[in-house]
Amino acid sequence: MTAPASAPGGFDESELRHILQQTCKAAALDGTNARLLRGHTNAVILLPDATAVVKVARRGTPVTTVQRTTRFVRWLMDRGFPTVPLYPGPEQPLQVDGHAVTIWTYLPQPDRPVSAMQIAKPLLHLHNLPAPPVELPGHDNVRAIRKSIASITCLPETTLRFLTDRVDRLESDLPEVEFPLPTGPLQGDPQHRNALHHGDEAVLCDWDTVAYGHPEWDLVTIEVHCRRFGYAPEHYKDFATTYGYDVTTVAGYPTLRDLRELRMITTNARKVHHAPESLHEVLRRVDGLQYGDFSMRWHIL
Repeated sequence: MTAPASAPGGFDESELRHILQQTCKAAALDGTNARLLRGHTNAVILLPDATAVVKVARRGTPVTTVQRTTRFVRWLMDRGFPTVPLYPGPEQPLQVDGHAVTIWTYLPQPDRPVSAMQIAKPLLHLHNLPAPPVELPGHDNVRAIRKSIASITCLPETTLRFLTDRVDRLESDLPEVEFPLPTGPLQGDPQHRNALHHGDEAVLCDWDTVAYGHPEWDLVTIEVHCRRFGYAPEHYKDFATTYGYDVTTVAGYPTLRDLRELRMITTNARKVHHAPESLHEVLRRVDGLQYGDFSMRWHIL
């Protein structure tokens, strides 16, 4: 099993091999030629000979959190919602040495990312679903940012104070933001890498951040990704046209934008301990915030 990232999911290579072997044994999967796809958060492993993808939740993730995710996805599947399906077989998540493991159907992908416009249709569908029979957490960027800042060990105290002062200010501005769209289920982190091609359409995936709240938070996440990761302005405009709503027209858009970007930065800063190669990019992004540079291109982590 090749590993493009150090300590994927917070596990060393021998631990991850053992978890994968036990998972394959429990689910009767062929683990030959296993290949690590991602490791910055969870360890995501492709099993090409089993046409399955194994996701080992990051070390320390409560099993109950992953259970909530799988219950929600099964509800989506029962409704025919365009999501990457759980792999048929054993009840999920599996528990291997106390770690939560899920298995997903592998969808082969062309050599191009899903466009934001393709994400618009399933995202609009999601936002208009009824309340699911699964208790979802309320979407709360401020709480997530403060939790991340408290866990950051890679930044100097002056930078931590800057981040804390920024979230304090944004939190005070948040009550003035109007949210015209009705609340509903949120993907939590909709973006080009959290959707996959499926025929001529796109399906959503990576439901770890599923929550309940204002759709504007999902929409501003798309806008941030389009603007920060090198897509032309037309790319986001096509998304907004297809979805039928442009979050940048909301009077409180700057507050939404700044909170979403701050959450992305603090989340990655919190994970530097497991991915030290990401520190340079985290520092670049913080510098951009300090200089008010909203057009700086970010590099994918």
